[in-house]
Amino acid sequence: MGADSFFMYQLRPYQQAASDAAVGFFNSKTLGHGLIVLGTGTGKSLVIADIANRMDSDILILQPSKEILEQNFNKLVSYGYLLCSIYSASCGSKEISKVTFATIGSIYKKPEAFAHFKYCIIDECDTVDPHGGMYIDFLKKVGCKTIGLTATPYRLAVNSLGASLRFITRTRPRFFSEVLYYTQVADTMKQGYLSKMEYYSLLSIDIKRLIVNSTGQNYTDQSVRDEYKRSGFTGKLANVIERLLYNAKVPRKGILVFTRFIEESEEMVKMFPTVSAIVTSQTPKAERERILQDFKSGKIRVVFNVGVLAIGFDYPELDTVVLARPTRSLRLYYQIVGRSIRPHKEKQSAWVIDLCGTYDRFGKVEDLHMRDIDGKGKWIIESNGKQLTNIILE
Repeated sequence: MGADSFFMYQLRPYQQAASDAAVGFFNSKTLGHGLIVLGTGTGKSLVIADIANRMDSDILILQPSKEILEQNFNKLVSYGYLLCSIYSASCGSKEISKVTFATIGSIYKKPEAFAHFKYCIIDECDTVDPHGGMYIDFLKKVGCKTIGLTATPYRLAVNSLGASLRFITRTRPRFFSEVLYYTQVADTMKQGYLSKMEYYSLLSIDIKRLIVNSTGQNYTDQSVRDEYKRSGFTGKLANVIERLLYNAKVPRKGILVFTRFIEESEEMVKMFPTVSAIVTSQTPKAERERILQDFKSGKIRVVFNVGVLAIGFDYPELDTVVLARPTRSLRLYYQIVGRSIRPHKEKQSAWVIDLCGTYDRFGKVEDLHMRDIDGKGKWIIESNGKQLTNIILE
């Protein structure tokens, strides 16, 4: 299909540049695999659709989850493109076509069925472990040229010196060899493509009392529970929710709360029974969809969630996220903030309210900055001059 065959969307300049970089890389004789960094809310699914629409050869598009697969697939279908299919057990479809959207768990044991694909796109490519695993095993057998897209181009690495975040073109071993294109969060925000953000740090626990686990990127459950109990954290969280619901000068459209434990969320729902609900990995699909629909319609004003809505929850009207869980993970922090970063005509600004010191640690997501420190591909992420990747975590 030609580039203009079904062009129903006017790409933003950076989206066009990202698509051009990808198509140019696929059509070049350059060896290795490329990386494109596009921030949360900048329209990765549209870029993926445009790349697929422009390629003349079969292309495989991999996603880590059903939700992200459906977003990407539906965007290409909305182009009017018909030669695409889904191969994913969780989606109830296993069809191969010119453009095939798949979850890696459904195909990694069947490389022979995909051996004819010359090109591959991996969304959320920071989930690819360069040491091995489903992605690496599959791609080595298929041998297709690959481009990865992500908003968070780093992975946790642990060695004898400690834990560190490594930029994914600088891991050892590495799968992605070069950065093809990237956007800075601050630039897309200034251009009006992202919502204005307001951050509030209401530190409610003593971070120094928490014990870091063996990975160095999280805290042990027991130490968090102990500190919650000691500090009276549940009561402090309830007070914040009450103020947001009834006392905020600017009425909040919806409040999405990220908690650490299911029992914590259950206790909060009991305090606000008529206006809140809980979503966890154990929530049945139909019930989860009903809750989220009620949330978007305004019937439910608060959703407490435990580890399930940091990725793939697309709700541009969302104007408030509450970090009610401590984390040392920059990736998780960015994903949580990113739930509210999409712009909407009825949203003046998005609020990020942090009770557990994460904002104090990482700062504003719009201050996260990619930089090639030597001009030769030695990439880092920094925030206001503070280096966050490729150094041992504090």
